[in-house]
Amino acid sequence: MNLRQLLFRLPHYLGALGSPRRLWWSPSIDTIFSVGSWRCQSSKSPAHWKQVVSEAEKIVGYPTSFMSLRCLLSDELSNIAMQVRKLVGTQHPLLTTARELVYDSQNSLQLRGLVVLLISKAAGPSSGNASCQNYDMVSGIYSCQRSLAEITELIHTALLVHRGIVNLNELQSSDGPLKDMQFGNKIAILSGDFLLANACNGLALLQNTKVVELLASALMDLVQGVYHENSTSAKENYITDDIGISTWKEQTFLSHGALLAKSCQAAMELAKHDAEVQNMAFQYGKHMAMSHKINSDLQPFTKEKTSDSMTFNLNSAPVVLHQEFLGRDLWIKQIREAQEKGRLDYGKLRERIKAGKGVTSAIDLCRYHGNKALEALESFPPSEARSALENIVFAVTRFS
Repeated sequence: MNLRQLLFRLPHYLGALGSPRRLWWSPSIDTIFSVGSWRCQSSKSPAHWKQVVSEAEKIVGYPTSFMSLRCLLSDELSNIAMQVRKLVGTQHPLLTTARELVYDSQNSLQLRGLVVLLISKAAGPSSGNASCQNYDMVSGIYSCQRSLAEITELIHTALLVHRGIVNLNELQSSDGPLKDMQFGNKIAILSGDFLLANACNGLALLQNTKVVELLASALMDLVQGVYHENSTSAKENYITDDIGISTWKEQTFLSHGALLAKSCQAAMELAKHDAEVQNMAFQYGKHMAMSHKINSDLQPFTKEKTSDSMTFNLNSAPVVLHQEFLGRDLWIKQIREAQEKGRLDYGKLRERIKAGKGVTSAIDLCRYHGNKALEALESFPPSEARSALENIVFAVTRFS
């Protein structure tokens, strides 16, 4: 299957399987706890994520929040946006996705493109190959690398849109009219396909077969991750499959880490860096993405103010670790004790999980991946771009 065929079959995979999650290397739980001192404990760590992103965007030359603006302001997508307005008042998840894309209060949706730009600048031009001199360079970044960053964001945005496709076979009366869900699905497929088509065209313009292969393999990883994630999703009575932290890491790399890791590697390939530099860029992208995902999973358990009605993923890192420490039988017992009239009391279950070892273990795991990301950066020369990449790690591994 070539890249274009894969891109246009993604809506089928995502719609049929639901929402998305591989492991490159999986330490045992004992190994996680013995990683030693946390290198991310630094007095230089910025206090706020927004500050980190803002400082990083100044380094790469422009706000990455406008990275896909040319595509998003096209006539084709403007027509789609007009159709999305018809979904206002319905409960289709495409509306939530669109709202998050517009406001992005956490400044995290453009993270992948920003990291690609930063690592491109941190590595600089290759000293052993003069072919890159044909590319324009602005703020220490080749134009082809900026295009790659935009392509990465287009793919990620398209996948977010496609994940909002509703499984019509599982609709409930509380979800609203069937025709609203059907119309929303059509718009989600159309808009996601449009973004993927632009990404596919952009990849072709880069005229680098290895980069195309890297991005295509990242998409295939994601499809595999979607399949595995949905095969282990919550079943009847909120009982999830017993996947274990090793399997969780494998699935999470596929669905959340592969795109960033391989995009970082592709950025080094465009600058004609050798295999060692490409591997270090891959390692940073992989471990940074893993750390960021664990941080996201931890938010319902580490925020100072959390509503009792706030839900969380029963296959998130803290929950999987909690279940692994607790044992399958006791976990099922806790799930049943937290149910009232067939509904899960997430507040009650959250307190049970926080009382165990799952949350602290997930924090340790987040910092473990942060340390691995920092180790990969040691191969790059000191610079403001490298410092920004370090600060991103500090921000996602900071829980106090």
